[in-house]
Amino acid sequence: MTMTLLKPALIGLTFAIAGCGAAPDRYSVAAPEVSETLRIAFRAVEVREVSLPSYAAADEIAIQDADGKLVTDGTALWADSPERAIALDLARNLSKLTGARVASAPWPFEAFPDARLETRFESLVAGADGQFRASGQYFVGVSDGGRERAGLFDLAVPFDPAGGPQAIAKARGQVILDLATHIARNGLR
Repeated sequence: MTMTLLKPALIGLTFAIAGCGAAPDRYSVAAPEVSETLRIAFRAVEVREVSLPSYAAADEIAIQDADGKLVTDGTALWADSPERAIALDLARNLSKLTGARVASAPWPFEAFPDARLETRFESLVAGADGQFRASGQYFVGVSDGGRERAGLFDLAVPFDPAGGPQAIAKARGQVILDLATHIARNGLR
């Protein structure tokens, strides 16, 4: 067989093999219902950086097994970049909770925000024990010389591990709402 005939055959075989693998499923996080209203000390808040551990920032949806190992199968992915999605979720939840003007960075308004929020996650993981945990620290910067704040968070919400990625996505949505509530009560007053 000449090289001219071999190239098209190899290209066809490559496409046939690539077509055999199914595309991974993508899961979005539905926004949980916000049912309370909290007063804060600021009219406008920018949600700046959301820093996640590398496993939580990855596209693959992971679960931590009983031995502490993070397990993914490559077939379940987040629908959006986790850092971007969590920043948007925090902004949406804080806006609904407080009635303040809240947006994620970059700040889209001409007038500067009264406060800037940064969130650094130490962990954000679904456990095989049925708990979705989030822990870390938040920082509230105030540009007008007001009191700046920082605080720790350590939150958990239950989920059914047998529910698969949909249950994990629902739990992540709830833990981010719980975090927004915690920050509004403890960091933005």
